[in-house]
Amino acid sequence: MIRALNGEKSEATQRMKKCPFCAEQIQDEAIKCKHCGEFLVAGVQRFTEEKTRWYFAIPFIVVAILTVGPFALPLVWFRPRTTQGWKIAITLGTLVVSWLTYIALKEALSTLGQYCHMLK
Repeated sequence: MIRALNGEKSEATQRMKKCPFCAEQIQDEAIKCKHCGEFLVAGVQRFTEEKTRWYFAIPFIVVAILTVGPFALPLVWFRPRTTQGWKIAITLGTLVVSWLTYIALKEALSTLGQYCHMLK
């Protein structure tokens, strides 16, 4: 404290550098600027720039599968972050549920047809 009052630089201020994005003073060891939030390490920055497209987001894929069933499977297969095992499991699950829904609908329509014949 006394050194700072005398005009001497402390150890912390001597080990500072400028942020290449906002030009604010940050520590030499910093990997993210506390002022602008930009990453200073190339690998971390590249990872944050790789964002998922909106149609590959999990909520969108879930809604698509629930509404159009197997027609949404290309969204699963073209999604880059999903592993091969998950893609196969999701495909099999979607096809089984779609087949069971088809069988249930077929039975319901058959029962409805029989009921309509009884009313005549």
